[in-house]
Amino acid sequence: MLMDSKETSREKMGKIGKNPSFFASVKHALDGIGIILREEKNMRSHALFGLIPLLSAWFFGASPMEWIVIIFCIFLVIIMEFLNTIFENVVDLVTDYEYHPLAKKAKDIAAGAVLVTAFFAILIAAIIFLPKFLELYYKLI
Repeated sequence: MLMDSKETSREKMGKIGKNPSFFASVKHALDGIGIILREEKNMRSHALFGLIPLLSAWFFGASPMEWIVIIFCIFLVIIMEFLNTIFENVVDLVTDYEYHPLAKKAKDIAAGAVLVTAFFAILIAAIIFLPKFLELYYKLI
C-alpha cells in the first residue's frame, strides 16, 4: 500500500529517470541553459564579458592558437558558473534554505572557484592582448 502511494506521488510530479530519446536529452539540456540564463545574473554577465576577448581577437587578427585559448578560457568560466549554480541549488535543496555554516562554506568555495577561473581568464587575456594593445598604442602616438 505504501509503495502505491509513493508511486502515485511520483507519477504526479513526473518520474526522474532516463530520457526516452536523444532529443528529449537535448531538450532538457537546452531547458537547463535557458534556466541559468534567465535566473543567474552572473551567467549573463559572463556571457556578455566573453564578447570582449572575442571582439578583441577579431580586431587584432588573433592566431588560430590564440582563438583556441581564448574560447577555452571563456567556456571554462561559463562551465564554472554552471557548476557553481548547481552547487548552490543542491545546497538550497538539502538545507531547505535554512542557514548552516557548512552550506555557506560550500557556496563560498564554489563561488571562489568561479572567481579564480575568471582571474585566470583575465590573466590569459592580458598575456594575449596587452602586447597587441601596446603595439597599437605606440603606432598611434
